[in-house]
Amino acid sequence: MTTKQPSIFHLSVIVSALGFFVDVYDLLLFGIIRKPSLTDLGLGPEEVLTQGEFIISIQMIGLLVGGILWGMLGDKKGRLSVLFGSILLYSVANILNGMVTTIPQYIILRFIAGVGLAGELGAGITLVNELLPKEKRGIASAMVASFGILGAVTAFFMKEWFHWRTCYYIGGGLGILLLLLRISVAESGLYNKVKESSLSRGDFLMFFNNRERFSRYMRCILIGIPAWYIIGVLVTFSDQFAREFGIEGIDPGKAIMYQYMAIAFGDLTVGLLSNYLKSRKKALFIFYAITALFIILYFNQDGGTAERFYWICAGLGYGTGFTVVYITMSAEQFGTNLRATAAISIPNMVRGALPLIILLFKGMREITGSYVTGAWVTGVILMGIAVIAAWKTEETFGKDLDFVETP
Repeated sequence: MTTKQPSIFHLSVIVSALGFFVDVYDLLLFGIIRKPSLTDLGLGPEEVLTQGEFIISIQMIGLLVGGILWGMLGDKKGRLSVLFGSILLYSVANILNGMVTTIPQYIILRFIAGVGLAGELGAGITLVNELLPKEKRGIASAMVASFGILGAVTAFFMKEWFHWRTCYYIGGGLGILLLLLRISVAESGLYNKVKESSLSRGDFLMFFNNRERFSRYMRCILIGIPAWYIIGVLVTFSDQFAREFGIEGIDPGKAIMYQYMAIAFGDLTVGLLSNYLKSRKKALFIFYAITALFIILYFNQDGGTAERFYWICAGLGYGTGFTVVYITMSAEQFGTNLRATAAISIPNMVRGALPLIILLFKGMREITGSYVTGAWVTGVILMGIAVIAAWKTEETFGKDLDFVETP
């Protein structure tokens, strides 16, 4: 009698997708409601900008810290421990965010939320990859990521329909409800087998005590860097770029919404494409090319329309659908005793690189004497680094994940 293979609609896929949906909603919510929330707390226009930048930076630090902590916990205590713990932490933090009355409270709670938000996607992708057959891993991961990205679109519309405090309550409430679904999700069999052994699990320092493993880890981070150049520079500051191009009336929140709606389709497409080509790397390079095309179109706007600008942001989003490939590759690159640590920490290292990307952007602006020129030079540098890193990265499509990392 043959064993029935789990479908891509396995409960772990559904629950991971819903979890990432809530994760993205909460991750981007502050950026979307930054102005009304900080204004409501009594800040003037200049403070809304400076304090907003500071709070976002604190949230990103929380993601960095959480990426390491949840990653280690995912290998030491199990994938499900992260899925339960992370969503509980950021759900409670977001409910409390809706009650803040001072800026210090806001800062502390965004840090705590950042720590919680760090664990969701990497743990979900790791669990899905280990539970499903190898020929379905890419499609399932793409489904998780594409549905999850719609959380950003939902956050935008919640801002349009509800008070900013209510938006936080909605995000926290959705997370608490999701915990009920997670009770019936099974732990990874591969993890359970390693757990019974005496192997070291979740040792973050193992990434640094072996040159070849360190190179693998760094390449996985560098592959994802262009995504946050697009999200954190080109789209986040889209109103400033639009003024440089002679385009008026651009709302960064709307640009983010267009971008993330397109990322959802890009995630799904790249997953199907990698399955069709039987190659993660080929799909990644095709989407790098799409991303590069829309970067060129972005910088070749001169007195265009707002509608065209938004659609180019959508094109950039579609191209950055490659994020699901680099996260899947990150999970497939490392052994079971270090897989969650890698898959959870790597995307958060990429997110945490945003301050460095912005520093590079500022440096290029000063060298070139132009806001626009500095931005596209930054893009050329980051895309070049990512392509080289991807070229040297091992193909992982169809790779057997039943292996471990030795100290």
